[in-house]
Amino acid sequence: MNLSGVIGFVGTWVFLLYGMGPQNLGSFIDIPSVAIVIGCSIMAMFLAYPLSSMKAVPAVLKKAFSKDNFDASATITLLVGFADKARREGILSLEDAAQKIEDPFLKKGIQLAVDGTEPDLIKDILRTELVYMEERHSANAGVIGFGKSIAPAMGMLGTLIGLILMLGNMSDPSSLGPSMAVALITTLYGSVIANVICIPIESILKSKSGDEILVKSLMLEGVMSLQSGDNPHIVEQKLAAFLDPVARAAVSKEK
Repeated sequence: MNLSGVIGFVGTWVFLLYGMGPQNLGSFIDIPSVAIVIGCSIMAMFLAYPLSSMKAVPAVLKKAFSKDNFDASATITLLVGFADKARREGILSLEDAAQKIEDPFLKKGIQLAVDGTEPDLIKDILRTELVYMEERHSANAGVIGFGKSIAPAMGMLGTLIGLILMLGNMSDPSSLGPSMAVALITTLYGSVIANVICIPIESILKSKSGDEILVKSLMLEGVMSLQSGDNPHIVEQKLAAFLDPVARAAVSKEK
């Protein structure tokens, strides 16, 4: 997670706990409410999604909080260097360099070009991989996004349960206050899970997916330029079109 994400995540919880009052935190803990909101929400996710998607949730959460190396500027610099080498020594000279590439998508693209694969076939293979990558990302974010709707719904369900129990015990006025508090805690839990956890994580995953798709699309364009033997300067201009003006200026400055 970047510095902004860390500040936002930690800051949200600090202000939330401060607003509750450290001395009052015990009043916001209720095990039956936790069972209704968190337990039922998780079970609803199992009901809505296949087991394979649920097994992927820990990895998805880890991805949301880990740092990714989607450096478009560095990728452009690498591809321009490949274009210069291929123009001087031929595209076959990239065979050894392809084996050292860490990114599987770019490695596959360079290898296909080196092997003399038809341009249209290279484009089809890489675009298909991009499409299914985007679908996987969307599905993974969807599991987390499901929580932003189901948790508040379960919170409301818990509130209704609490109100029913409260109304069924109207003969004991001393129990009305505590029963109402417990009923409202479930709504609080649902709102916190949705707004402090699920919505931010879903947004992070969508942002990371967009960054990765952008870099992969840039790689695809670079591979096609290498295959067609474009001038390194032309390759740079083509790939710079994927960047915002500030990032383009940074690439030009590096050169």
